[in-house]
Amino acid sequence: VQLQASGGGLGQAGGSLRLSCAHSGSTFNSDAMGWFRQAPGKEREFVAASSWTGGSAYYADSAKGRFTISRDDAKNTVYLQMNHLKPEDTAVYYCAAQHYGCSDYGCYDEDEYDDWGQGTLVTVSS
Repeated sequence: VQLQASGGGLGQAGGSLRLSCAHSGSTFNSDAMGWFRQAPGKEREFVAASSWTGGSAYYADSAKGRFTISRDDAKNTVYLQMNHLKPEDTAVYYCAAQHYGCSDYGCYDEDEYDDWGQGTLVTVSS
């Protein structure tokens, strides 16, 4: 599986960006998909995840109410809509796939993910 993240760039505080992650494999319809981020000098952290059906979504506290994860099974693509951006959202954002779905805690745990994209940089100016 290859994952290609895109959509990063420079955003302004209070603005919006939408990230996309294209999944090249045949397992997309049974993969849970997650977004993680790593800010300079910090550990990578969980942002959001979608169950393989798209029926459940999981968010970090920092993302709740501002970010929305969604998936388009016809396009094998998962999105992260980021609204009300803050400077502290500045990070490299990574998408990841977890085969055969994820189960609650496993959706948040980066060690449970099987495949990773290369990351896309988001910079939010104040």
